[in-house]
Amino acid sequence: MERRVLLAITLSFLVLFLFQRFVMPPPASAPRNISGTTAGQAGTGQTPVTSAPAAPAAPVAPAAPAIESTVGETNGREIVVENSKVRAVFSNRGGTLLRWILKEYRDDAGEPLDLVPAESGDRASKPFTLSVDDKAITDRINTALYRATVGGAAAGDRVDATASPQTIVFETAAADGFNVKKTFSIEPTSYVLGFSAEVMAGSAPLNPAIHWGPGLGDDIARAPPSSFFSPSYTTPAQAIYYQDGDVERVAATESGAVEGTYRYAGVDDHYFASIVVNDEGRPLRLQYAPLNVPQAGNPSLVGRYVDYSVRFQSPQPNVKFYFGPKVFEELRTIDPEYTRVINFGIFSWLAVPLLGALKWVHGFVGNWGWAIVVLTILINLAMWPLRHKSVVSMRKMQEIQPQMKAIQERYAKYKITDPERQKMNQEVMALYKAKGVNPASGCVPMLLTFPFLFAFYAMLSQAIEIRGADFAGWITNLSAPDPLFITPILMGIAQFWQTKMTPTSADPAQQRIMLFMPIMFTMMSLSFPSGLVIYWFVSTLFTIVQQYFTNTFIGAPAKAGAK
Repeated sequence: MERRVLLAITLSFLVLFLFQRFVMPPPASAPRNISGTTAGQAGTGQTPVTSAPAAPAAPVAPAAPAIESTVGETNGREIVVENSKVRAVFSNRGGTLLRWILKEYRDDAGEPLDLVPAESGDRASKPFTLSVDDKAITDRINTALYRATVGGAAAGDRVDATASPQTIVFETAAADGFNVKKTFSIEPTSYVLGFSAEVMAGSAPLNPAIHWGPGLGDDIARAPPSSFFSPSYTTPAQAIYYQDGDVERVAATESGAVEGTYRYAGVDDHYFASIVVNDEGRPLRLQYAPLNVPQAGNPSLVGRYVDYSVRFQSPQPNVKFYFGPKVFEELRTIDPEYTRVINFGIFSWLAVPLLGALKWVHGFVGNWGWAIVVLTILINLAMWPLRHKSVVSMRKMQEIQPQMKAIQERYAKYKITDPERQKMNQEVMALYKAKGVNPASGCVPMLLTFPFLFAFYAMLSQAIEIRGADFAGWITNLSAPDPLFITPILMGIAQFWQTKMTPTSADPAQQRIMLFMPIMFTMMSLSFPSGLVIYWFVSTLFTIVQQYFTNTFIGAPAKAGAK
């Protein structure tokens, strides 16, 4: 019976992996519009970029007389603002954000990572583009040359925010009463950016929508689409919003809008997030849409992003945005609830302490790969007594299998509803008692170890700490698959070895299924992060060592057919 329980647990584990790895909606060839307009179309006058050919240009209407600008600058320029974590590049044309470069994270080319996709160019809205219901006013907001000031004085091309907070103001005005003021504030050691916007058309204040544009600019967006034979391990950009104590995630191919008093909302992908911080619970509208951008020089490769915007019920004086990595400590400094952006799943209650333990071990060994190895050994040592008890119980069950089979054969001629079958159960229970066997003692200790295994898997699959981390030899990125497939093959061999050692009831059908499992896990792990495969491999080796120790302690298993 324990063998059947082990088989059921293993198959459940396999189903969980297959669902997570392969049941993913394919990227849509064209964004589907649910709410009538996409985030890139909501009053910005800009259309999401796709690979479809452009429509013939409409006749150009005569230009309206230019309105004299009373506040602004005559030439376009860029202003770079730096703190210890970010280098932000603003443009005085439209007062928008051109680049948000993370100093501590690298892209696949080894360059500092820019969360604003550069390849979208002028064809998509930039972060902090504003839109109102009047398209003409929207165009003026986003094409005007703003005056940039810091502390009331004209801003230079570089602003240093590494030592103290800095506030940069972009302002434009015209003789007809048109007036826009954008204020950005940045702290020395934070990924949070403060923003406020004041838009006036004559004497009437307007309530603009704040656009981020296409995000996020991680290398995940430019990865080839997944298929059954080459599944994508990482999560692409998707809209998210916090509601009722949990984070709701929208499929990457969906477009639409939601309204409510969300604590935070925006877009995230596997390792990074772009979200509006709304601790005050102000009602807002989140609008989102997929955005596909053909890559320059390689039209067959498409960057898959999500365009989003937020609009509050009324203009807000100070709105905060978090643009950065999904690092537990960084998110917790805002509020503990923001750590839910990290998608640890149902085992987050255990994955979070394991993440803390991994960082603690890393503080001693200084290498994330060896930290995974050491923590895996420590966890397996903690689970040693439970596994030992389970193996001992399964061994006892294996030894009484001939007697169990003899009892079952004697009563095989009776139907299940026949009262004589009750005698079989009584004989089986008497046999358990005589041999000191508890049927549940084999599977219950094993079940207690599974939350740790699932939580460790969830932690390693989401932890940004191993992104791009070097281990040793050919493994230079623990968050990427093994380039030589050595660790997956070694893991498969170890699992096959472990399966052959596991006590068995000698059921041929079950044995064949169990021996097939290592092949399945090996094939699946070819696209898994090498850090996760290392964990599996070390854990399997530890189990094999424990099995040998147990065999030495209680004796080798009985020969097949022994009485």
